[in-house]
Amino acid sequence: MAGADEFLVIGLCAAWCGTCREFRDTFDALKAARPDRRFVWLDIEDDSALAGDLDIENFPSLAVFVGERALFYGVTEPAFGTVARLLDALEVGTATTAVPLEVTALREAIAVSLRGKGSGREIE
Repeated sequence: MAGADEFLVIGLCAAWCGTCREFRDTFDALKAARPDRRFVWLDIEDDSALAGDLDIENFPSLAVFVGERALFYGVTEPAFGTVARLLDALEVGTATTAVPLEVTALREAIAVSLRGKGSGREIE
């Protein structure tokens, strides 16, 4: 993973979740619209070693970081406009949310995994 200012959006979902399957297209569209940001799709069951002990209350959930600083963790409405507005607010620093400690470990787990798989490969 890149430097201290990298903007990272992690989509936390599960393959069995119909809403998550629908959200995947929106997540990919957000990724395409923001090529200067890193987007990682994480299936919490297939990638349970990375997800660790996160308490995910509902799907889809997002974890958003700038560098090592967690900016957001929580459930989101699976709509492009809603998530885009959230990301815009986080980028300019107008949105705040309390982020559990377990979420901060997620960023490092993703970083280690991506280094091991090569910088061009996203977790699927």
